[in-house]
Amino acid sequence: MSRWMNQACNWRLAASARGIMPAAARIFPARMASTEAAGPRAKQEEATEKPQGATTPEQNKKPVVSYWGIEPRKLVKDDGTEWPWFSFRPWDTYRPDTSIDVAKHHEPRAVADKVAYLIVRTLRKGSDLFFQRRHASHALLLETVAAVPPMVGGVLLHLRSLRRFEHSGGWIRALMEEAENERMHLMTFMEVTQPLWWERALVLATQGVFFNAYFVGYLISPKFAHRFVGYLEEEAVHSYTEYLKDLEAGLIENTPAPAIAIDYWRLPADARLKDVVIAVRADEAHHRDANHYASDIHYQGMTLNQTPAPLGYH
Repeated sequence: MSRWMNQACNWRLAASARGIMPAAARIFPARMASTEAAGPRAKQEEATEKPQGATTPEQNKKPVVSYWGIEPRKLVKDDGTEWPWFSFRPWDTYRPDTSIDVAKHHEPRAVADKVAYLIVRTLRKGSDLFFQRRHASHALLLETVAAVPPMVGGVLLHLRSLRRFEHSGGWIRALMEEAENERMHLMTFMEVTQPLWWERALVLATQGVFFNAYFVGYLISPKFAHRFVGYLEEEAVHSYTEYLKDLEAGLIENTPAPAIAIDYWRLPADARLKDVVIAVRADEAHHRDANHYASDIHYQGMTLNQTPAPLGYH
């Protein structure tokens, strides 16, 4: 009897289900769809729809470039080979003016000049004591510091030009060129040596302090700031002169010049490290003159925009 009643209950439930399921399917079609039937269809859709993350960077790049209309120019060297550098172009290269007088020195007379010179001399003694004759490592630290002042000065002059609705006399561009030139020095010496972890930490700390200090100093007195950089470049010239002495004495191997240096300064294909150091020293001497010149302009009671900037002065 109980067995017959169980079968009857099952028949009633089945009948109810047959009646309810179509109605429920009309109300919740997605929920009530058979997962077994949807499986092949879902797999087919997954196969046809390729996820965005599965595409390669080259595939992702093509439609973006096509959409925005930006296509990098294909550049070549003089010998017809492909231009390998992204950070600078053939028209940014130049031959260094190595005939410049590297022994020039601005004799400090004003109190501000004497203070600037004293600070730079103190910094030089500390760096010489720290690096000794490790000239390549010294150059790395020097260039990370030397690239900061022109960038700071350029930014502040840029803001001044916007704020006062006036031209800069070309000095914004001149200072940005100097900053980029110093950065290229750093990229060049990165091909000669690699900084140790503690040297990287030193650069991080030095840059953080120096950037803010120079920023404040330039706001207070641009003539002092440019004079300070002029003396800093004088010490850079001295440091590279010592580098050359050790290269000529055979204390440092005169290795082939890095490819980036050959292209940037248009050096001969067989150029050596000595040729690179000579080119860098010439650049530093030009930066020395430009910053002392900028300071002299302020000392004469004028602003930089009243005098044409030495654009392209290498």
